Formats: sequence, C-alpha cells, structure tokens
Amino acid sequence: MNQEQTENIPVLVVGSLNMDLVATADRLPATGETVFGSEFATFPGGKGANQAVAAGKLGAKVTMVGCVGQDAFAQELITSLSENNVDTVFVRRADKSTGTALITVGASGANTIVVVPGANAYCNKEDVDKALKSFDKPGILLVQHEIPADTAQYAIQAAKEAGWTVVLNPAPARAVPEHTLAMVDIITPNETEAAIITGCQVGSPDEAITAGKKLLSLGVKAAVVTLGSQGAICIMANEIFHISSISVEAVDTTAAGDAYTGALAAALAEGWELKDSLRFAAVAAGLSVTKRGAQPALPWRREVDEYISRQEVK
Repeated sequence: MNQEQTENIPVLVVGSLNMDLVATADRLPATGETVFGSEFATFPGGKGANQAVAAGKLGAKVTMVGCVGQDAFAQELITSLSENNVDTVFVRRADKSTGTALITVGASGANTIVVVPGANAYCNKEDVDKALKSFDKPGILLVQHEIPADTAQYAIQAAKEAGWTVVLNPAPARAVPEHTLAMVDIITPNETEAAIITGCQVGSPDEAITAGKKLLSLGVKAAVVTLGSQGAICIMANEIFHISSISVEAVDTTAAGDAYTGALAAALAEGWELKDSLRFAAVAAGLSVTKRGAQPALPWRREVDEYISRQEVK
C-alpha cells in the first residue's frame, strides 16, 4: 500500500459530539435483568467526533462542525478533539446539555448503546455554511446520522455543489431520501443500516452485494457494506471486491465503525485509490477494538503503518 505523497486535501466532519458513559460487565443484561458491572469510565465520543479524531490521528487535516452544551462535558470533548489534531473553530456551544451515550460492554467486546442527543440536535445549516465558506478548495465531507436529518442532508447537498467528495456513514440506521443518496460518492453502512435504507435483507456477503447494487441504482457512486469480522464488500458500477478484516482479539468494539470511516477519509484525502483506502481503513478499525473506549482507542498513524509494514514483510 505504498502511495505517492501529495498534499492532503481537507476533511470536514459534520456530526455529533457525545460523552460516552461506559459500564463494563461480564455479559450484557437481558431485558428487565440487572447484572453487576466491573468497571465504569467516561470517554469522549460521538460518531462525528470519533470519525474526526480517527482521521486526525492518521494525519488528515480535519475540521469538526457540531454542537456541545454549556456543561463540564463540553470542554472535555473540545479538548479531546484539539489534542488529536482536529480544528474545533466550528464547534458551537448551544444552550443545552452536551450529548451523551450510555454504553454497556460485555466481556466479548460486544456492546449496547443508548444515545441522548442533547446539543447535537441543534447543529444547523448555518453551522455548515460557515464551515464550507472557510475553505479555499474542496475536500472530503464526512456525515453521519446523530445530527438532525435536515442538517445532514443540507451538508451533503451544499458540499456536493461546492465540489466536495461526500462520504455518508448512515448510522444510526434511518431511511435516506433518494435525492440525497444521488449526491453521495461513498456510503458505508453496516448490515442493519444497509437493510433499512434499501429494504433488502442483509445477512451475508451475497445479500450485501444485492443491497449495494440497490444503492448504486439510487445514485450512490460506491457502496461499502461493512460485515464486522467478515470484513467489507465494496460495490461499484465496474467492480465488486471484498476487503478482509484483520485478526485481533477484540476488547471493545465501540468505535470500530468510526475508525473505519475516519481512516477511509484520511486515506482518500491523501489521494489513495478506494481499494487501498479500504485496506488501510480495515487495519485502523481492527486495531481500534484492541483497546477500551472510543477516541482513546483510535490508532495513531504510526501504529497503522507499523502493522501494515509487518504484514508486508511476511
């Protein structure tokens, strides 16, 4: 995966910022059941902020657009972004509580998550416009679904009209209008998200391909359906290929999808081809599940490069 070095184009992330409240237990509780936990910790998170940090730690020039509240969590989230190479000039303080995510992690690394949007619900079109106007050249836009749907759709349209490459991570799962999908260059759903958007059952690689083809018929340029430990399937008009996941011992899968999408954006911003960008993203996502937490678990560029170098030597 050696790539010729070029000047990075910018990465703009429009999305959520949450404080993750994480409880660890031997197993996840069933409905109505109480189990004893072993650890509790708080970690900076939110899909938008996670993807921004993932790209920033991998060397991208990242700017974050989003909202935090007026409480103690707000400054912690802004500090975490700044310490991980993310420009926070367009992170606005709203007169609401900062978004939070209540996360339970089992011994296997599986998790359940309840998100309380808080200030994220106030990220608006004006926030998007201010950020886009600050750039003298287009780059990579990353959008997710933890902000209002009209803001996400507006960001996609405004960025596309300004010549940006649009990457949509449609998580959490919700329907996406066809006119919005038609402006998306790369979409990165998991099985559940792909099923909800397309109406197709997605439980196997073959079904992922069917869903991916449906997304292409709706105007998406490339569909990358992630399949957890089975890797990902990339569906394009002229090519379909599988990207394997790396073999690791999972400790916490909380931000794996965000690591994947953020790393994809970082590689694309360096001018990498999509296939190589997805291989790079698979390594970053795999390394992220070997540590606890969201942003603290996201790997630095040297960790990803060292892993790739070891594999290439073999």
